[in-house]
Amino acid sequence: MKTLYITGAGGFVGQHIAQAVAGGGFGACTLHAMPDGLDIRDSKALLASLAAVQPDWVIHLAARSFVPDSFADPRETLDVNLFGTLSLLCALREMNFSGRLLYVSSGDVYGAVPESALPVSESRWPEPRNPYAVSKLSAETLCLQWHRSEQLDVIVARPFNHIGPGQSERFVVPALARQVARIAAGLQDPSLVVGDIDVTRDFSDVRDVVRAYAAILGRGQAGQTYNVGSGREVTVRSILQTLCAQAQVEPTVVSDSARLRPSEQRRMVADCGRLRQDTGWEPAISLETSLQQILDQFRTSQTP
Repeated sequence: MKTLYITGAGGFVGQHIAQAVAGGGFGACTLHAMPDGLDIRDSKALLASLAAVQPDWVIHLAARSFVPDSFADPRETLDVNLFGTLSLLCALREMNFSGRLLYVSSGDVYGAVPESALPVSESRWPEPRNPYAVSKLSAETLCLQWHRSEQLDVIVARPFNHIGPGQSERFVVPALARQVARIAAGLQDPSLVVGDIDVTRDFSDVRDVVRAYAAILGRGQAGQTYNVGSGREVTVRSILQTLCAQAQVEPTVVSDSARLRPSEQRRMVADCGRLRQDTGWEPAISLETSLQQILDQFRTSQTP
């Protein structure tokens, strides 16, 4: 029986990890979450929480993860994401932790990747283009330094875009799905406001991503970095078209320059060969299924 401790358990991914643990997706495992209201930067409180649990595995999810916020307040993003990670590492050292830490970074750390280098692999030198990505790359480097100098069993995951039920409407797919659902319900004029929908991204269902984390904890190599993605490149426009077809609506699409992100990467897709080779993981949920479930969530709620 393994004991799993999660920071940031109340977030989008953390909630799906809890469901996966309850369903046996992490094997014989009990789940403990960092208490609500505990600041990841508070090393003393974090140490007390960890010491009471004595976990075998730790998944570090707690972070400021919305890229536009990182441009608005880069200091806070770096403080939480980098120094919060340092706080966790110090707490683990203080309690003589001998288990495995999975640090959840981001595929966003690769930044500017020329089309000739796609799909991007872990061997690609990261070139982050926003403060969020800088903070994640800094924190993963710190974790790997502790692996080398402190002999901490650490693995880094770099997930690419992941979607699914329960994701915040601040992110592109649920934001589009909500508008489509409102149009289908007659709650909004048949006009969709969008940003740049001709960029491509690598989208995975969050439940597949969680399965990848379980596989990495169980079979990943210590000190290694793993991309987590579908390996499939799709445009945001095609996602919007699928949502509209599923909802049987044909809205007018209106571009909003305010939704364009600075330093946007035009194309992105992941090479996840290392993850497959080391763990045997494969994505199991189709993009169409993910989109239908996200849409159904908004159609059911008909949020005004």
